[in-house]
Amino acid sequence: MSHGTEQRTAFVVEVELTGGLLGAWQQRNRAATIPHSIAELRKAGNLENLRRLADPSVGPYRGRYPFLDTDLYKTLEGLAYEVGRDDAPAGAREFFDEVVGLLEQAQAEDGYLNSYFQDPDQPKQPWSDLGWGHELYNLGHLIQAAVAANRQLSDGRLLTIARRFADLVVQRYGVDGEEVVDGHPEVEMALVELYRETGRDEYLTQARLFVDRRGQGKLKHTIFPAEYFQDNAPFRELPSVTGHAVRMAYLAAGAADVHLETGDPTLLAALERLWDDMVATKLYLTGGLGSRHSDEAIGDRYELPSERAYAETCAAIATMQWAWRMFLATGKASYLDVFETVLYNAYAVGLSAEGTAFFYDNPLQRRPDHEQRSGAESGGDPLRRPWFGCPCCPPNIIRWMSELQDHVAAVRDDTLYVGLYADARITTGDLEVTVTTDYPWDGQVTITIQQGPETEQAIALRIPSWVVGAQVDGSVVDAGWAVVRRMFVAGETIQLTLPMAPRAHGSHPYLDATRGAIAVARGPLVYCVEQQDVAAPVDDLLLSATEVQNAAARRSNDHVVLELPVGVAPAPPKELYPLITEQPQVARAGEVPATFVPYFLWGNRQALAMRVWLRAAN
Repeated sequence: MSHGTEQRTAFVVEVELTGGLLGAWQQRNRAATIPHSIAELRKAGNLENLRRLADPSVGPYRGRYPFLDTDLYKTLEGLAYEVGRDDAPAGAREFFDEVVGLLEQAQAEDGYLNSYFQDPDQPKQPWSDLGWGHELYNLGHLIQAAVAANRQLSDGRLLTIARRFADLVVQRYGVDGEEVVDGHPEVEMALVELYRETGRDEYLTQARLFVDRRGQGKLKHTIFPAEYFQDNAPFRELPSVTGHAVRMAYLAAGAADVHLETGDPTLLAALERLWDDMVATKLYLTGGLGSRHSDEAIGDRYELPSERAYAETCAAIATMQWAWRMFLATGKASYLDVFETVLYNAYAVGLSAEGTAFFYDNPLQRRPDHEQRSGAESGGDPLRRPWFGCPCCPPNIIRWMSELQDHVAAVRDDTLYVGLYADARITTGDLEVTVTTDYPWDGQVTITIQQGPETEQAIALRIPSWVVGAQVDGSVVDAGWAVVRRMFVAGETIQLTLPMAPRAHGSHPYLDATRGAIAVARGPLVYCVEQQDVAAPVDDLLLSATEVQNAAARRSNDHVVLELPVGVAPAPPKELYPLITEQPQVARAGEVPATFVPYFLWGNRQALAMRVWLRAAN
């Protein structure tokens, strides 16, 4: 992803994923997820909703929501990265051209575009319900698809459509227009990207206005209070991340983009404060954000229930977007530590192993008698589902998977920062390197110089905060950035070693849901135990930190599992609230072997119980 007309030279770098886990994910995206999603979008009627604007005989509007066009836009954004490839997904180019043609036909004379509000049977008028209409949210995803198509394909058709709609918004809601905001932030970061692509200052100004107007009483709140919309206080004064999780993280990412282009220090200070508070008190071990189903919202500090974790897949993507921008703004490796945690856990779990079924919400525990389906939709598959009535997550997965290479590395001044480790080819200026690794299963990473500049340059390697004893070319380095500076010569290598000992994690004493419990991790991966992989009920298992640290890592097919003995607790009391007269002790009634699998792979078998957190043994 390129960043900034002024800052683009500072950040531009070309990355191609050539293999490994991330490369395999992209191949699966092309071979399975994209064709599956195109079929589901056709079946759901998204194209017909546009087609009926010219021909009402096509049938009524399909779906319940005013933002269903965004499922097309997110898919188009992903396809912009794929249709030009030799191994492009089957039918992808035809779908891309068909949707673009429908959008050209559907756009109103003044530039407005929304198949829900333009529908002849829709009683609501455009711009009549900014709290729930999602019209600017729609525009945001249209812009992002358009910029991707213009950059990746040199195809300006979508950009023409997006600019017409954006110009209408600037005219209505710009400096001299009505002071409003949208109920669902997203357009802010899109408008900044449109500014970067076109150099037109009015788009950056509009993004700044939308950020600055939040919390100023410009939005009518219905159903949920102001906190849900991040409208309870001006952005710079928000006491904590709050409300609908996706909205919050999209707003923060947009504010970070505004800071990147304007240098506004008050925005950066607010962003750093909100981020630090989120990571310290409101983020799941997996990187998931959002603990409440009722309003898809972030809860109170330390309100992080495992079995009721919402942790929407879209919120995972939004959190990574925010994290990446914070890294660009500050250069701090800690933001990429969180990015990586989210990527391999809260994001990756949203997609099935075969790539054609999805989680909407991503709990850290499944009880044996659990009945509720993902996305709170009745009937159908008990775990991941092939599609949803509100299918925002599947197309979001598509576009983010297609763009993974854009978040591997960045360049600032004369330093190449390698933030994620995967088989890749990285080129910036006269420096070209290849990365070879089996990460995240193995911590050995080889950087090979393919072409070196004739001047001294630096390569900075991220050392994750979970590593103990990391080494670069045999020298121990601390967490953060390990910088290698010299005149690089083609053929030489840098050897990075990241030991991956299994780790036991506890939780903050204020975090009631997991107090007195232990979770297992290795490298950037959180692990869990499914009922299929242990003979005793998962709710009766006991675990000690020593057992975790002595766990055996074993390669199983294309991933690494952890094998270790776990305790089994005595039969629990029959009473829900038994009387106690002394501090209870958790004694072991037995021991059984257990296999822990990466959390992102759970739910690909029979729908049985699962736990990330197990009771700690005395």
